Amino acid sequence: MQKFEPVKGRAIPLNRADVDTDQIIPAQYLKRIERTGFGQFAFEQWRKDPDFVLNNEAYAGAPILITGPNFGCGSSREHAPWALEDLGLKVIIAPSFADIFRNNCGKIGLLTVVLPQEDIDHLLARAEELPSSEIVVDLESQTVATADGTFVRNFDIDPNVKHNLLNGLDDIGITLQDQHKIAEFEQRRLPYYPSTAAATA
Repeated sequence: MQKFEPVKGRAIPLNRADVDTDQIIPAQYLKRIERTGFGQFAFEQWRKDPDFVLNNEAYAGAPILITGPNFGCGSSREHAPWALEDLGLKVIIAPSFADIFRNNCGKIGLLTVVLPQEDIDHLLARAEELPSSEIVVDLESQTVATADGTFVRNFDIDPNVKHNLLNGLDDIGITLQDQHKIAEFEQRRLPYYPSTAAATA
């Protein structure tokens, strides 16, 4: 997982509440064995509407999504964050998130930011009226700001999640931080117990 760097870019305004994981990535694509390539199927049903925001070229490649409350509700599929990451998103800003979805996002380096509804409304309106306007999200300072500096807000985040994102640590990376302890344990392990050491050819 890459270290999270400050993000500056356009924002996609998805002004909908209770966006569930089945809308983010339909169930028929969960049979795929890859972790990548899900972005092309994200919001597939809604994309059939020519006016759907992701069909607007003005937002193509935007790294930030601004959306409504309870984003990521529904089933706990990990494929939903994978699809959003594959779209090129690095930050999702909403008034609230489903807990499991938010946890899954943090595990792959996708930052979820909670702001009050009035701030979301302001950012949504700005993104809709000025698609070329940019937002800056800085995890180190825990701020969301418009590039022109007229809007600046702080956000809260779990300190452990912040540490992991800034240092590019997924679950495996966190475990490998204690690699020396694992090696010491293996040296003390009685020979008739199963080994946790990596297999050698």
